Amino acid sequence: MSYLVIMRHGQSVANEKNVFTGWSDVALTEKGIQQAHDAGKKINQLGIDFDHAHTSFLKRAIETLHIVLSEINQQYIQETKSWRLNERHYGALRGRKKDDVKLQYGPEKFAEFRRSYTTVPPLLDQPDEEHKYEKIGVIEPRGESLKMAYERLIPYWQDSIAPKLLDGQNELVVAHGSTLRALIKYLDNISDDDIDRVEVPNGKPIVYHFDDKLNVISKKTI
Repeated sequence: MSYLVIMRHGQSVANEKNVFTGWSDVALTEKGIQQAHDAGKKINQLGIDFDHAHTSFLKRAIETLHIVLSEINQQYIQETKSWRLNERHYGALRGRKKDDVKLQYGPEKFAEFRRSYTTVPPLLDQPDEEHKYEKIGVIEPRGESLKMAYERLIPYWQDSIAPKLLDGQNELVVAHGSTLRALIKYLDNISDDDIDRVEVPNGKPIVYHFDDKLNVISKKTI
């Protein structure tokens, strides 16, 4: 049996300003830093000895992970950073205030951009060129639906997380709202239509307990 703890990073500067973020690399706010410390304290109370930690290429998640590891006194464990855990790419909406987007497109389309499984946001004219992705041969998307984020995330789950859990190891994942919604969709077998009702708050750990065949025994938010 094994444990998987997943959590969204603490509040970021973009969260505070209520703007679409995606792959933009923004820092945590003071509130976000405190959320990470509080989450770490809660995880510490579980007494789980983690074998591996996973996070994205984005510093708001990386900083959150490192705070959590310090709170549980497990900074020594191996950690892997993967672009596949990056937030969904919001394309040309990136950096725009959500209230302005709602005003431009209307409440219904705005809700689609945020929560729909298949709706793709307005695309960037061309992909960004950023060294950290070029270095590993990844072309930054021009925009993604949640389905597209799901399709890049699940191979990482299948190759890098699930085998460790099947081996009885305990895993910690600190990532982003959309990619964690995609993972929850997979783990909880949530339909395409129902995933729009799933919310992953900042800094709230979700604990999965699996049997030796990777069936979910229990799930709780702490």
